[in-house]
Amino acid sequence: MSVSYSDCFSDLLCGEDSSTIFSGDDLPECSSEIESQHPPEDLEESIIGLIEHEKQYVPGIDYLESFQSQSLDASARADSIAWILKVQRYYGFQPLTAYLSVNYFDRVLYSRRLPQTKGWPLQLLSVACLSLAAKMEEPLVPPLLDLQVEGAKYIFEPRTIGRMEFLVLNTLDWRLRSITPFSFLSFFAHKVDPTGTYAGFLISRANDIILSHIQDASFLEYRPSCIAAVAILSAARDLPIFSFLSPEYAESWCDGLHREKIISCYGVVQQIIIDNRPRKSPKFLPQLRVMSRMSLASTESSSSSSTSSNSSSSSSSLSSCKRRRLENYLWTDDDKGSSE
Repeated sequence: MSVSYSDCFSDLLCGEDSSTIFSGDDLPECSSEIESQHPPEDLEESIIGLIEHEKQYVPGIDYLESFQSQSLDASARADSIAWILKVQRYYGFQPLTAYLSVNYFDRVLYSRRLPQTKGWPLQLLSVACLSLAAKMEEPLVPPLLDLQVEGAKYIFEPRTIGRMEFLVLNTLDWRLRSITPFSFLSFFAHKVDPTGTYAGFLISRANDIILSHIQDASFLEYRPSCIAAVAILSAARDLPIFSFLSPEYAESWCDGLHREKIISCYGVVQQIIIDNRPRKSPKFLPQLRVMSRMSLASTESSSSSSTSSNSSSSSSSLSSCKRRRLENYLWTDDDKGSSE
């Protein structure tokens, strides 16, 4: 059964109507335009321009400080992003869709204080951001009710989600086109491999690396271009032919990349890759039974009495067996004390 939270926010509706929002030629821009419309003749100049303007599409540095000071809950943010990634995998959305969802989420959370820093407000914001990102990038978008899958803690009515979408649009000033790490991957991949032989692998592996770290609030410290460079470097390390590459190498790819930031981000990414590797199950050694000397003597006495009627040759063999057993048993400390 759906739950309505239509009265929880008093300012979720924008004051604009459709005639004022879409007046003239200023329609919302699609983020995919950044990836697809670089003129080949001045591609590097276009990349430099993206680096210069990428700070306009990320939260301010004090956003990260709010998590470090615990005024915002980093674990609640991580849970929201984990849900976004689950839905992205469930519907087979592009990696860019998931990243844009998180980008909208962080920019809204930085600019506007929600009634609560965890619980249903963050869930509602997550659904709205994912819905908007999917509308930007996906050819087919499921209905809003169907979008709330993969363990969603709250189910919101479509009109409630629609009102939150307007709040997101208003907060972002309708700038849904964002400069993301995906804007740089192709360019950086060809810097590593000018022939393009391994470019497909590098980009695909970098996509996985980028999505694997966005839950960690510490990555809010790094700009999209830095994250893209580090993702390509990390992907290149999986190929022996590029194993010699170091983080310092990426600084020469383009003006605007900073060596210190790349080295720092690279270290964090490598640690996450190590932490995410499947660990081997521990090997269990067979347990040895430890007996005290007293219990051992009692056992042997019982065994000896039961075989007293045997022949002398059998007694000699049994005595030899006892000696071997005594030599192989482990003794406890209290047994040693009693023997003294």
